Amino acid sequence: MASKRTLAVGLDAGSAYTRSVALELHDASLRFVAAGEVESIGWNRGRIQDADALSVCIQGAVQQVEQAGRVTVDSVTAGVGSSVLGFDNRGTYKFARPHQVTAEDLSYAVEQASDVHLETNRCLLHVFPQDFTLDGRAFHRYPKGATCTRIDANVHVLTAGKEEHETLLQAIHNAHFSVEDTVHEAIAAAYASVLPEERLRGVLLLNIGRESSEIVAYEGDALLLAKSLAVSGDHMTRDAAYGLTISWGDAERLKREYGCAMVGLTGDNSLLEVPSAEGRPTREAPRRQLNDILEARAEQLFHFVRKELEAIGKVQGLLEGVLLTGGGAMLTGMCDLAERTLNLPARNGLAAGIENWPDELNSPSWTTAAGLAMYSARIKMRAAPRPKASGLMGLVTR
Repeated sequence: MASKRTLAVGLDAGSAYTRSVALELHDASLRFVAAGEVESIGWNRGRIQDADALSVCIQGAVQQVEQAGRVTVDSVTAGVGSSVLGFDNRGTYKFARPHQVTAEDLSYAVEQASDVHLETNRCLLHVFPQDFTLDGRAFHRYPKGATCTRIDANVHVLTAGKEEHETLLQAIHNAHFSVEDTVHEAIAAAYASVLPEERLRGVLLLNIGRESSEIVAYEGDALLLAKSLAVSGDHMTRDAAYGLTISWGDAERLKREYGCAMVGLTGDNSLLEVPSAEGRPTREAPRRQLNDILEARAEQLFHFVRKELEAIGKVQGLLEGVLLTGGGAMLTGMCDLAERTLNLPARNGLAAGIENWPDELNSPSWTTAAGLAMYSARIKMRAAPRPKASGLMGLVTR
């Protein structure tokens, strides 16, 4: 008997583009169904300013999916970006006598660590187990079967801005879709592009959007860091507009066509045709002038990343290096500058593990949307009568 078709849909409602990806969950595999993309409106500096405008974008992107895939979409898993903050927390579970630890005991300890007091303007997004301490003995990854009288669960808690989160949910509901879950965008991008063995060896992912950038770092299958950063692709565009005395739109076009994050990768003598105000002729400017501006801002972004790694003591500990995703990762020279600044190998993070994934979507711009669809599939797999994942990933809440 053929298996029932199950659709998993991800929604990346970004400030530059709203993208949606639909996958078909068939047994244990994921197959590409369709994708949709529209230019976003309703955003201002990383915040949703007009929920109704964003609803129109969401409808447009998902309708493209429905038409191309000949499917009906009822629910989506959506990404959350700029307002996310993370912190470490601990939960304790004590026994009256020595006790052999079960998976249920570990889950309960994680639940205790998840019980955090949040400020009124924050909401809980995820809780990721890091490791466990048994009777004072630290750094147990998954101590099922060990004997102890006390378990301390060490977790990394992610919260989101409550207003921003509720506005996103409102925009999706106004577009007539239900929300299965909301996921930190960088976590979703990592879910699509980072293999389990890479997480074990240590890896950082930097998701660079138009108006927000987010980082996540893993080691030993544990989430060490998740945070939004102050520099994004829009900062580079605004710097170029100011430095070359041109409009934002012209600066964005020049950045895409001629920009480079490292001056040494382009010719010193090449010139750009720079637009002037209406009624005035165009002028020429050295391409190096544009790239000097872009390199300075991109380098600032990677210095912020380095400071976060220093804070958790992982400047040299991530053996798999750094993956770059998002539209900002497509700027020429970003991987080279990341390697120079962070002293880590760098590459673009691309979606993996999806059958029939189109070549035209094999871009860091689509990694987050793909990861959100894969998260949607994970939710549906958990709802099915099948065993729960083992290890730390099986203890992740939300």
